[in-house]
Amino acid sequence: MTNRLIAVAVVSVLAVLLLNGCGGSGKTVTRVEADTTIDLSGDWNDTDSRLVAQEMIKDVLDRPWLANYQMAKGKEPDVIVGTVRNRTSEHIQTITFIKNLERELLNSGKVSFVANKEERQEIREERADQQENASPESIKKFQQETGADFMLRGDIASIIDQEGGEKVKYYQVNLELVNIETNKKVWSGEKKIKKLVSQSGSKF
Repeated sequence: MTNRLIAVAVVSVLAVLLLNGCGGSGKTVTRVEADTTIDLSGDWNDTDSRLVAQEMIKDVLDRPWLANYQMAKGKEPDVIVGTVRNRTSEHIQTITFIKNLERELLNSGKVSFVANKEERQEIREERADQQENASPESIKKFQQETGADFMLRGDIASIIDQEGGEKVKYYQVNLELVNIETNKKVWSGEKKIKKLVSQSGSKF
């Protein structure tokens, strides 16, 4: 009986080893901090999105338009982030970059932030639902929204130059802040990123 149990155990171990050896692809997964810089392909990635947002929002908030507005109006401006267009050949999730911009603006404490178009629509639907289903003392009124004073918008463009096993990827992010009432641009900024990607022994 003992020999039989040993044989079963040995077969089980061998089966596990065989499955791991044949079914596995040699892939390993290592958890890292979310802000760790990892650049595998040279494409636009989460680090680019985060760092560009931080730099550009710091720049826009350090410019004269903010102090001028505060002096003229006696309050902090209400800002909204509009469209950031992807003009590169890559598939870039611009919503991630937009959310990074929103977060940096909101957390700066220097401006008030207004919900974007999609968020406003959802909130309006909730407000409409309240008119029929909420208690009278808790119903939120229509036409009490705060209109934004400025909109931040822009695009991401790229140029690729490659020869043999080397490729240079150049990104330029252009953002501008526009006065919604007058259509005047009060700030314009750009951030450039250049990456050299090498692949030895082969061409791209």
